[in-house]
Amino acid sequence: MKRNLDILVISDLHLGTYGSEADEVLSYLKTIEAKKIVINGDFVDILLFKKKYWPNSHMKVVKYFLDLISEGKEIYYIVGNHDELLRKFLNYKIQNFQIVNQLVLDTDEGKVWIFHGDVFDFSIQTQWITKFAGFVYDYMIMFNSWLNKKIVKPLGGKRLNFSKAIKANVKTAVKYFSNFEKLAAETAKKNGYKYVVLGHIHSPKIESFDIDGNEIIYMNSGDWLESLSSLEYIDNEWSIYNHIRTETKFNNDEGSRIEMTNKELYKDLIDEFKILKDK
Repeated sequence: MKRNLDILVISDLHLGTYGSEADEVLSYLKTIEAKKIVINGDFVDILLFKKKYWPNSHMKVVKYFLDLISEGKEIYYIVGNHDELLRKFLNYKIQNFQIVNQLVLDTDEGKVWIFHGDVFDFSIQTQWITKFAGFVYDYMIMFNSWLNKKIVKPLGGKRLNFSKAIKANVKTAVKYFSNFEKLAAETAKKNGYKYVVLGHIHSPKIESFDIDGNEIIYMNSGDWLESLSSLEYIDNEWSIYNHIRTETKFNNDEGSRIEMTNKELYKDLIDEFKILKDK
């Protein structure tokens, strides 16, 4: 039986990269029924898509959401920094699906301000740090996938996460300079919001900040590279969902790999939207 959610916030799937746990995403989505779904950025990693890596499992996730859109499900797609090519389609709407830059939802507890969060990331302002960190992290993801599949699993060992440690260290440094979470809370308070929901830094969290005597709730939905997490709103309460790995992705789907250029992927997605619009 599926769990019923009032709101689902999911982000940073990074489809099109080696580390994206697409099968785990599908496994999770099939266990829930959400009234509203917010995809908070970096759904498809267009920025790193030059590697021409597009397994069938990744397309299945895209198709799953397209089916939900076709059914009339209320879905908002907030653009992130790895899929910012889609910004040219801001406010594009098909049925109950819309591409936006940010979103405000009304709940009984107060207004919830949702956006990806890259605007606060200090590393975005320093290009050489961004490129170097991205290069290291991406290749560690590939090394992790190979190591876990070829060595760790056959020996019955525990899954390793070198890339998670590196990402955490890089982002810790970034947050030290940018004060990401507190800045988000301060900005939310300044704009009159009690809740602010972000993605981007791959660190699931719900934390209360006291900003000038006002309680501001900062939330982050995490990612589907390593945290395997989302934010769920059920019966007037927010919580972090932590997915238990099913190991379906552990075997990888090398035999079903599809090679596409980012231009071909972009065209394929647009064609799918056109089909939905014509229905």
